[in-house]
Amino acid sequence: MKNKQFIMWCTTLLLAFTAVNAQKKAKNAPIFSNVVYEGMDQVYKDNPLKENEFYTPILQGFYPDPAITRKGDDYYMVCSSFAVFPGVPIFHSKDLVNWTDLGGVLNNVDEFNPHDTGISAGVYAPGITYNPHNDTFYMIVTAFSGGLGNIIVKTKDPKQGWGSPIKLDFGGIDPSIFFDDDGKGYVVHNDAPDKGKELYSGHRVIKMWDYDVENDKVIPGTDKIIVDGGVDLSKKPIWIEAPHLYKKDGSYYLMCAEGGTGGWHSEVIFKSDSPKGPFIPAPSNPILTQRYFAKDRENKVDWAGHADLVKGPNDQYYGVFLAVRPNEEDRVNTGRETFILPVDWSGEFPVFENGLIPLEPKLEMPKGVDNKTGQDGFFPNGNFTFKDDFSADKLDYRWIGLRGPREAFIEKAKNGLKILPFETNIKEVKPTSTLFHRQMHRSFSFTTTLEYKPKSEKDLAGVVALQNEGSNYVFGVTKKDKDYYLVLAKNTWPRRQGEIISETLASVKVDIKEPIKLQIKANGDKYEFKYSSNGTDFENLGGIISGAILSTDVAGGFTGAMLGLYATSANDALPK
Repeated sequence: MKNKQFIMWCTTLLLAFTAVNAQKKAKNAPIFSNVVYEGMDQVYKDNPLKENEFYTPILQGFYPDPAITRKGDDYYMVCSSFAVFPGVPIFHSKDLVNWTDLGGVLNNVDEFNPHDTGISAGVYAPGITYNPHNDTFYMIVTAFSGGLGNIIVKTKDPKQGWGSPIKLDFGGIDPSIFFDDDGKGYVVHNDAPDKGKELYSGHRVIKMWDYDVENDKVIPGTDKIIVDGGVDLSKKPIWIEAPHLYKKDGSYYLMCAEGGTGGWHSEVIFKSDSPKGPFIPAPSNPILTQRYFAKDRENKVDWAGHADLVKGPNDQYYGVFLAVRPNEEDRVNTGRETFILPVDWSGEFPVFENGLIPLEPKLEMPKGVDNKTGQDGFFPNGNFTFKDDFSADKLDYRWIGLRGPREAFIEKAKNGLKILPFETNIKEVKPTSTLFHRQMHRSFSFTTTLEYKPKSEKDLAGVVALQNEGSNYVFGVTKKDKDYYLVLAKNTWPRRQGEIISETLASVKVDIKEPIKLQIKANGDKYEFKYSSNGTDFENLGGIISGAILSTDVAGGFTGAMLGLYATSANDALPK
């Protein structure tokens, strides 16, 4: 048996064994029902939409590193997903305002399996390109799991799924693919300088390869550095990355992120008469950034960069990019989100309209477009409420797994959704039996009804608020001796290395003869964990708690906070 087939067979067998093992333990599996996520950000209350307006970010919460392409009137956009499964979320739109969630591009665990991947590894910085010469869509990405490296997948129709990953023979990260008017293909990506030529920390280059369209591989020996360091090497620019190549009016434009994905993030542009350069930076760089403004500005949006361009309705260019919305403590709990701005390309170089002033929460819609966000199956934005009683035949795509597919641990029940507990703790770098929903607002509530009877202190079911395996809160029902307890535990990872420290913050004895309601509620940095035994009156457990460990800047990494329905048979969060 070939090695790849053997690995796929072992993976399938392991998943089957895990699912069967979970089924054996499922006699006391928890049932979750009536989940309600409600966003309540003040910025949307203070800035109601007029008839011709829509909100940005267009994808709230942990949807970073957007890339976009177009075929006719169809737009497709992908984002990073890291260790979330399925990998590489993809959305479709006809107008850049109203988006439909299509799930994930990498949804076959036999081919993409981040089972042992840190939450900020997995896959990130995808590119998506439509090639009109062969009527094919290409998604190219770096996969830090399963030894994949840089891969590309193809399809004729993104709504119908994608082909198997094709491994590409080059290093570096952040690849994107470009097809010229003559049908030739080129791959550009971030990489380290040639050996011995790194001049300073953060010194990176942009490389290009010729791409063999017939055989789907980069052509050996064609690699070339087309940007060294960034706009001005003498100023020691850092982290030139996320390159995208475009052609307009016979000239080639290379757009990249520069400055790192934090407070100095920006977008820069270069021009050349040839796809292989030399690329000359625009004198107006950067063309998008938020790094120059007062830190205490109202409705602060920061870290803007990592962008992609597309010609939108009425031949108006638009750019999608990542940015963050810090809370009042300047912490980033919602993660890096997908924003959009119109782009003025009437001159030689494109410039993001109002991308060099403090970003506003609203934009004017393209002419002829109606705002249907949150209606008719379109993804919501602004303040909204998402309800799920799990009665639908198909689980909503916004529910995601961590390091493995949702299907490995969920089972429909008459009155909700059963989660089959793995013998895995939320602190482990393994697939967890947790159904996650992204935190999409700074102020929100996340409420569910739990029906559960744990058999021992090793059993726990409830909800989690998680930034990573070492930065999370667990709020669930467990057993001690003959009594049942609701426990609030905090897991922290000092300096993001070494042993995770677990602490029970509070616990209370509960009666589980009737279902119990659990709620996570936040107002900026202030988080509360509440419960209700009668279904109406909520009591706080543990007081007001800081959300610091749920923020990217404190916990580290590249993701945003996630809220999960959690079950485990390896619990160590014990009552006080």
